[in-house]
Amino acid sequence: MEPQAQDTMEFQTQEKTIPEGLDTEVPGTLTQQPPMTDQPWQEWLEPVVDLLSNASDYIGRWFNSYKQLLTTLGIVILAIISVRIIVAVLGAISDVPLLAPVLQLVGLTHAAWFAWRYLWKASNRQELMAEFDALRNQIFGENA
Repeated sequence: MEPQAQDTMEFQTQEKTIPEGLDTEVPGTLTQQPPMTDQPWQEWLEPVVDLLSNASDYIGRWFNSYKQLLTTLGIVILAIISVRIIVAVLGAISDVPLLAPVLQLVGLTHAAWFAWRYLWKASNRQELMAEFDALRNQIFGENA
């Protein structure tokens, strides 16, 4: 056989072995699989696929129905976490050898200054009440 005839025969045999569903026009396409509706495992797979495909809708509806409860629960959890962090920080500050007594001294000094500045004389107490009323009116309004 001559080489040209052999190439033609190989080409003809290749044409016969191409599957029927294969698209030969576009390179890289594969044959389409027939639907597998006759498989027994699809009976339990379809509800799972439906549940997973609609999961965002289910979660959204559940969140909308319990939005107030979830918000309250989130605030309570954040408050508990905040208190625990504050207690841990204060415990760490208390463990530093000289820091706790120094902070107590600063607190006592400030309390003594406040008593001397605002509580010692009647005129200073009136000034404190005027500042307090101004702050209250600024926050709550004039009619508070």
